Amino acid sequence: MKTLLIALFTLLYVNTYAQSTISGKIIDQQGLPIIGANVYLKGTYDGTATNDQGVFSFETDATGIHTLIASSISFETYSKSDGITHFQNITIKLRDDVNTLDAVTVNAGTFNAGDNAKVTALKPLDIVTTAGALGDFVGALQTLPGTSNVAEDGRLFVRGGDAEETQIFVDGMRVFTPYSPSANNIPSRGRLSPFLFKGITFSTGGYSAEYGQALSSVLLLNSVNEPQEEKTDISIMTVGLGLGNTQIWDKSSLSVNANYINLAPYQELYPDNNEWHKPVASFGGEAVYRYKFNNDGLLKVYGAYSAVDFDLTQEDINEVNGVRFGLNNNNLYLNTSYQDFMEKDWSISTGISFASDQTKLKLDTADITDTENSAHFKLALKKYFSSRYKLN
Repeated sequence: MKTLLIALFTLLYVNTYAQSTISGKIIDQQGLPIIGANVYLKGTYDGTATNDQGVFSFETDATGIHTLIASSISFETYSKSDGITHFQNITIKLRDDVNTLDAVTVNAGTFNAGDNAKVTALKPLDIVTTAGALGDFVGALQTLPGTSNVAEDGRLFVRGGDAEETQIFVDGMRVFTPYSPSANNIPSRGRLSPFLFKGITFSTGGYSAEYGQALSSVLLLNSVNEPQEEKTDISIMTVGLGLGNTQIWDKSSLSVNANYINLAPYQELYPDNNEWHKPVASFGGEAVYRYKFNNDGLLKVYGAYSAVDFDLTQEDINEVNGVRFGLNNNNLYLNTSYQDFMEKDWSISTGISFASDQTKLKLDTADITDTENSAHFKLALKKYFSSRYKLN
């Protein structure tokens, strides 16, 4: 009996000594703790979830080289292989993950309007690789269920509603003139480039009362909070070219892009029934400046300018010589937003946007000038509620 007790105590001591503690903290790109993230060793039953401070800790009998996995909804999965002893007091930073074209994301408190509420998130690459979209975010969204194509309009129509009933927001601020003007039977295009945004969220079902101006749907474009690297993009097309650049400093960053398109070569190769006096030419540029404060506050300033110019004579059943139509449009859009997370799960979000749009029309012998100036101010306080639980 004495020998048996000694053996049991020895085994218990060895088992206790062999256990290792894995601990650390999980945060997002802004340094905020991620609550309820799953952390575990791959191939074992050892794991836990982070608390309301983003901290985790659990014990394991595993030894040697193992893979630590950390995952949470709307974030990319973290994976690292190393010795068990190296997984102590570590800090894991998870990157935002934008779902693919066929995915559905439900955000509690943001989009909640019954069982039929539907939200689709798209990456910029999804936009430019969608067949028939021609790099236009509106054209890509028109391929989704719930939307409809109305003749050659080119704007976004959802569930039978008018295009004005679908509201577009950049960083929570309304965009008043999101489409480039065009002539009759020539589709419009969206003014905004998809590559300045980390993701595009499109709701064809329900949405929050925060976007009460919308009647059919809401399209949210969120610009990148923190670029991962400095880069330069160059695009060359048969009808134009584009250039973009991103610079990163200690607490701030700047992204700019510009593009020029002239459809003269295309119209020469593929003539239509219109008599073109001046081919479609457009120029556009966008810039986003970001500054991160020490208190985790984030300031973003977004600006966009676009210009379109063309002149043509279109066939008309009521006019023998057709109808002469010329258009010159200049559009300026400015957007400033600030977001900060305060104590006790409160957050503040504020911003202001301004749009100035001037269009000069030539309709036969008549000259028409239309000017539209619009502004939007927003101030929102939000309270986040979270539940605490422990994974055994």
